[in-house]
Amino acid sequence: RYRFNLMHMNNFIPVFAPTKSCTINVPYHVPAELSSQQIAFYRDEIKALLKDRNAVLISHYYVDAEIQNLTDETGGTVSDSLEMARFGFAHSAQTLVVSGVRFMGETAKILSPHKTVLMPNLEATCSLDEACPVDDFRAFCAQYPDHEVVVYANTSAQVKAMADWVVTSSIAVDLIKHLDHQGKKIIWAPDQHLGRYLQTVTDAEMVLWQGVCVVHDEFKARELAIVKNMYPAAKILVHPESPAAVIALADFVGSTSQLIAYARQCDAQQFFVATDNRIMHKMRQAAPNKLFEEAPTAGQSATCKSCAHCPWMAMNDLKSLYEVLLKTHQSIEVDENIRIQAEKSLQKMLNFSEQLKKSTTIHVPHLGVV
Repeated sequence: RYRFNLMHMNNFIPVFAPTKSCTINVPYHVPAELSSQQIAFYRDEIKALLKDRNAVLISHYYVDAEIQNLTDETGGTVSDSLEMARFGFAHSAQTLVVSGVRFMGETAKILSPHKTVLMPNLEATCSLDEACPVDDFRAFCAQYPDHEVVVYANTSAQVKAMADWVVTSSIAVDLIKHLDHQGKKIIWAPDQHLGRYLQTVTDAEMVLWQGVCVVHDEFKARELAIVKNMYPAAKILVHPESPAAVIALADFVGSTSQLIAYARQCDAQQFFVATDNRIMHKMRQAAPNKLFEEAPTAGQSATCKSCAHCPWMAMNDLKSLYEVLLKTHQSIEVDENIRIQAEKSLQKMLNFSEQLKKSTTIHVPHLGVV
């Protein structure tokens, strides 16, 4: 482990943030490499246990490729956090097995309290979640009582329960525009880079909590500019949790699902991707004849800590997935009073997303038109 210090800064106007810093322990968890025989054993056993437990796999794009493949093969979903929430809520299975990080499991339990929600590792958390302690955030919100509280999905159930809205990156632009058109002033938490991107795109009046994702915060603009000059025909794909200088170099900015869709539809043959590198498994499936490379996290300006892969997502592996299905331990529980409050803000997100799907194509701007 090493200690990663998220310092609250006031270098962007208008930004207001707590004065205390938040120190996070980030694990370097590397599951033991499995032999082909072990992989075959765990795959067969997991498939059988899913049937026995009336269970379905729900996995994020950032988990191991073996888990992604198994999820697809068994009728689950590999998706972004919005679709994960939708899928678990709508699916008939009575046990949801969430391969991702803890806030994703909590979201599944909030929306489906009558279902059992299991996770391969309950210690798999998120730097954004950890950087937004509920008591500190409550005090922060109290300074702006006339603001609408919008929190990113990467937050705890307790923080969601305080919010007026929960949002994912796939609908963030549309929701912030919607609230801005209503004349709302907005508190945004916890990702400062995504918050600044939203301010740039929408011109909404927002105050930002100062968290960062340890993966996306590591991408380096200086080295990415060199890559861009070396490979002028390549496209730069960037998740909006990245620093503003990285976003400024992008050909396309979007959520995980939007980045995959763009890569599939774009005529370019080579892409440099500034998000967790395990998304490239799905990109290569969607566009098998194209070349996908990691955006740089190393170089003269680098202090690489996560190196393009979330250390908590790495806690999900076939062995732990097998064990949680075998023992049905490591279930997610959420206090009922918190769950009821958090469900309101989550359901508003799902309702808004459904309205968007019916009314228009979700807008994801190119940085060139921002």
